[in-house]
Amino acid sequence: MDFSMPGELVALLGELDQFIESEIVPLQQQDDNERFFDHRREYARTDFEAGGTPRPEWEALLREMSRRADAAGWLRYGLPVEVGGGGGGNFEMAVIREHLAAKGLGLHNDLQNEASVVGNFPVVHMMLEFGTEAQRQEFLQPMLTGEARLGFGLTEPDHGSDATWLETTAVCDGDDWIINGGKRFNSGMHSATHDVIFARTSGEPGDARGITAFVVPTSTPGFSVDFHWWTFNMPTDHAEVSLRDVRVPASAMFGEEGRGLELAQCFVHENRIRQAASGVGAAQFCIDRSVAYARERVTFGQPLARRQAIQWPLVELQTEAEMVRGLVRKTAWEMDRRPNFEISDKVSMCNYRANRLVCDAADRAIQVHGGLGYTRHAPFEHIYRHHRRYRITEGAEEVQMRKVAGYLFGFAGPGKRA
Repeated sequence: MDFSMPGELVALLGELDQFIESEIVPLQQQDDNERFFDHRREYARTDFEAGGTPRPEWEALLREMSRRADAAGWLRYGLPVEVGGGGGGNFEMAVIREHLAAKGLGLHNDLQNEASVVGNFPVVHMMLEFGTEAQRQEFLQPMLTGEARLGFGLTEPDHGSDATWLETTAVCDGDDWIINGGKRFNSGMHSATHDVIFARTSGEPGDARGITAFVVPTSTPGFSVDFHWWTFNMPTDHAEVSLRDVRVPASAMFGEEGRGLELAQCFVHENRIRQAASGVGAAQFCIDRSVAYARERVTFGQPLARRQAIQWPLVELQTEAEMVRGLVRKTAWEMDRRPNFEISDKVSMCNYRANRLVCDAADRAIQVHGGLGYTRHAPFEHIYRHHRRYRITEGAEEVQMRKVAGYLFGFAGPGKRA
């Protein structure tokens, strides 16, 4: 067993840092773009009059960042070569996402909406695995260039983690399907051109089979974005969506009929492991900043760093960060070599432990920094607000633990793909 970082990956991180310093940092520093990252960030980013959605100028800056990253060959690093990617695997992406998050707040890797110089494209991976050739032709490149944006409509007003009980239905009518229902926290709908809608087409409530995914144009009659939920982490792009007799052709079906939850699992697997890696990186940033501050801050004639009340909580966090980092990298490495459903429990372990870790680290950083830590001039409240949502999204941590228990006690896992 060799636990050293591959030399080519170390070199890659160095090249990535150089690109950020030469192309992205100057962009962040020009035209008062710092307002999107300093104490003004929430207000600079949020269009309160437009329902709390992102301001156009904020998203324009993100697009320019993405354009530069794509031109330099970084944006698609984690995608296959067939779509202009670098072929980076789960292990490389885990290391990179940790590395970027450990740098703290900045245009290189934004927390609030996950825009990054090295992109995370779960819907692209879904399209590559489950899309028809016509769908790939229609959506792949436009999604990568920003000309098309696909939302993700799984959660409903009365159903979140219990997705097999969703109430949205799709009924076959000749060559078309008619969809009725509603979605909640439907991501990206302020600018989405299409929405991936999961609906029951057969079976009974609670059945894993019988749910089908459809790619629905947001301009379709009967499709309505009713409002956006104002969340803990603003601006918001999480909409309430209603579908009333929405008619789509059979070609809108995404994946096989009745097997839509396989697409959803693909989506959450991509997100869970990479969120976990980002959580480790952001936690390490909070720990490092807290240690540095404790060494500098003098109270009662001594640096804070000399006090066990400061030392021990940070020691606990650093120890957990080392353990979770090892689990994330090992699991990501295995994901590149084994069918993902075989290690789905490990992915869940990584996700829920890393999400807890970063929330604890941000909270402790606020405490160590005292009154300054509580201000928006420090980055810790932003880190906490961002990562706190991941203890709910992509499967609440209780659902992640249920997944682990299923594998542990033999109720789920390889051979029992229920």
